[in-house]
Formats: sequence, C-alpha cells, structure tokens
Amino acid sequence: MVIVNLMLLLVFLMGLWLIGLSRYVDDIPAAVEDKTTRTDAIVVLTGGSGRLSKGLDLLSKNLADLMFVSGVYRGLDVRHLLQVVHHNPTRLEKRIDIGNAINTRENAEETARWVAEKKISSLRLVTAAYHMPRSQLEFNNLMPNIRIIANPVFPKHVKHSEWWSWPGTATLMATEFNKFLMAWVRHRTENMFMSDTKRD
Repeated sequence: MVIVNLMLLLVFLMGLWLIGLSRYVDDIPAAVEDKTTRTDAIVVLTGGSGRLSKGLDLLSKNLADLMFVSGVYRGLDVRHLLQVVHHNPTRLEKRIDIGNAINTRENAEETARWVAEKKISSLRLVTAAYHMPRSQLEFNNLMPNIRIIANPVFPKHVKHSEWWSWPGTATLMATEFNKFLMAWVRHRTENMFMSDTKRD
C-alpha cells in the first residue's frame, strides 16, 4: 500500500511538473515587444549565439549610452571582445564595460553593482529567449526599482514551435525550467528568512 501511494504521489508530482513546464515554455517571449524605447543601458548576458552581436547593434543604434557585457572570459578586455565579433573597437570601446560572471545569478549580482555605480534607472536586457524568464527573475529580485525591457534573441538551433518533438530543444527547455524552479525556491526562501529576521 505504501508503494502504491508513493507511485501515485510520483505520478501526481510528474503531472504538476509537466504542466509547469508547458506554461513555462508558453511564457517564453516569441518576439521583442519593445524595440524602440531608449534606456540608460544595454546589458548583454553572454553564453549563446547572437547575444553580443545584438547588443552591439542596439548600442550602435543609440538605444542606450552604455552597455554592460556580463559573463566575459577572464583576461578578455573590451577591445579584444569587439575584435572577436568584428566590430570597430575605437567607435564603441569607451561605452562598454564587462564582467566575468559564470552563471545567471552572478550575472544579476555584477550587473546590480554596475547599475548602482553608474546610477542606471533603466536597462534593456539581451539574452536568449529561453533564458529570459530566469534572467528576469534574478534581475528583478536584485534590482526591483530598475525598469527592465526584455530584448530576447532567438538561436536557430532552438525550435520553439513544437519544441517537444525536438530532443535537443526539449532537453534544453526542461533543464532551463528546472533551473528556474530552483532559483524561484531560493528567492522565496531567502525572502522568508529576511522577513523572519526583520520581525525578530
């Protein structure tokens, strides 16, 4: 009887997870909703194709005065970073800063420090569409008073339409959803702990 109950519980939890995954994928942006609003800065999270090029394109169009690239390999400076993506270093170099985060949480942390230093009040966030929900979760948690405009990019290898029929995309979505859940639980736990500490 105990085994049957455990199996039923497992099936129930798996069903909840699948429903959550489906809703998560449905919430992934399918387009850039705001392409024209100017912000104080552009923030690019490295780690996927097209992100840096898109950020530089937006900066070249003067959609912001400054750009912060988070997650750059240590030892790589702005000039070399621009050369890697075949951009003219002298034209944009002084408008760009870089950070060396190794995960999304650190992306948000080093961006928050940079935002405070530069007195930024609004930013355009550039990352892959599938990565945007978790990025916004981390950024909004650390920068609740900063206006953040999502500017997703859409890697060609990620098949958003009928994603479940593409093994690579299905695995990516499931992994990203699990990471989102863990980040959400972490924030809830931290906020509850902080609330309890304040009451004490």
